[in-house]
Amino acid sequence: MEEAGGGAPAPALAELQADECYADFFREDFDVKAYTSQSIHQAVIAEQLAKLAQGISQLDKELHVQVVARHEDLLAQATGIESLEGVLQMMQTRIGALQSTVDRIRAKIVDPYNKIVSRTAQLAKLQAACDLLRRIIRILHLSKRLQGQLQGGSREITKAAQSLNELGKETMVGCLFPSRCFSWSQT
Repeated sequence: MEEAGGGAPAPALAELQADECYADFFREDFDVKAYTSQSIHQAVIAEQLAKLAQGISQLDKELHVQVVARHEDLLAQATGIESLEGVLQMMQTRIGALQSTVDRIRAKIVDPYNKIVSRTAQLAKLQAACDLLRRIIRILHLSKRLQGQLQGGSREITKAAQSLNELGKETMVGCLFPSRCFSWSQT
């Protein structure tokens, strides 16, 4: 406890510090058990209890004096704490509302995004399947045409060669399994 204007100890505190009976209490390494044990061995318990009660009474009086002297500051601090608690509560409410808004926005964005990603992958697979089917249809068409040209005899041989060339190009372009693709130059 300090005086209202400065850093000097209050008179009651200075008086307690000067008293030999209370010196043990002001030490940094004060041990309650050791102090109690020593008091029991000295058999002056009643005297020390009376002295401690007197010291407690002095401290209560000094505490009362300090509270009275600084009651306006203490009330201002208490009011400030209450207003800070109100602001803190309001901020927690707003943070909660903001978090729920973020969660709603996330749900509105993440779910459609995941669907778009899934559907895009499906679309890419469908496009690849359609391309493959178009190539297969083209190869079948070229095969049928080649069969018809081969049955036409020697007069259709140039057309058959051209169809065979187109068929070879078609089987090599976009081959799904490059190691299995047939190359006309390998035969």
